Amino acid sequence: MKENILYLGTCSWKYDDWLGLVYSKKGLNNYLKEYATIYNSVEIDQWFYSLFPNSVVLPKKEVVREYSESVSNSFKFTIKMPNALTLTHYPNKSKDNLNINPYFLNYDIVSKFIEILEPLHKKIGVLIFQFEYLNKHKMENQNKFMDLIYSFIEKLPIDFNFGIEIRNPNYINEKYFDFINMTNLWHILTQGYYMPNIYDTFIKFQNYFTKPTVFRLLGDDRKGIEELTQNRWNKIVINRDKEIEQVIKIIKLLKSKQLDCYINVNNHFEGCSPLSIEKIKKFLI
Repeated sequence: MKENILYLGTCSWKYDDWLGLVYSKKGLNNYLKEYATIYNSVEIDQWFYSLFPNSVVLPKKEVVREYSESVSNSFKFTIKMPNALTLTHYPNKSKDNLNINPYFLNYDIVSKFIEILEPLHKKIGVLIFQFEYLNKHKMENQNKFMDLIYSFIEKLPIDFNFGIEIRNPNYINEKYFDFINMTNLWHILTQGYYMPNIYDTFIKFQNYFTKPTVFRLLGDDRKGIEELTQNRWNKIVINRDKEIEQVIKIIKLLKSKQLDCYINVNNHFEGCSPLSIEKIKKFLI
């Protein structure tokens, strides 16, 4: 019987503030190489920010190659797909002046992105399509969203794992979980951004969790915690022990199902993701 694996890591890794916590000295040429001696996973979000007024910007091949060469074969990346694929419209706070994103769910962009990722192929745990909150001006309803996703994912290559992250709390229902399982996508559950409590969601729909699952611990008040930390990410400023205890329960339940589990922790969760991970490890003992 296959033993499940817990992949525990941070959201991004390039923080000088982690000196002494993760890194031996400031300004290392390759933070990832030292990071990977401590953790077995990391989330790459830098390639998410890809949509610009006149172009889509994709990763540089030499950067992808460097990342692959910096980690062991057992290390796993969770990677956010370019937001050029998941934004229905160009960013604009006004609902009256929305400009359609012509690259939304564009398979040519997917194909180019995956081609660039080839050096990382065997070290990728899952590729994540993260969608923003979709109001009525951007998406008619949940059924329309699922129809679009279904048509799109039929074209995706079968030798990669893909997952969907949504920011619409009202989409979290049996219809959604049926859809995820039917399409063989991975579940990506988000703590924060007004989404339901991940433990409550997991318990309510636990029978649907039959594949590896990713939990992203992001925090509830991004601006507020930035004010508390002054954008210094080397100490905990908000205690979320109760939520961590719930995460531990989820990890143990997935272990009982022999399912791999990915936990991505953001600095905005408590103020310092490496210290939050240390808490998780202590609770697991």
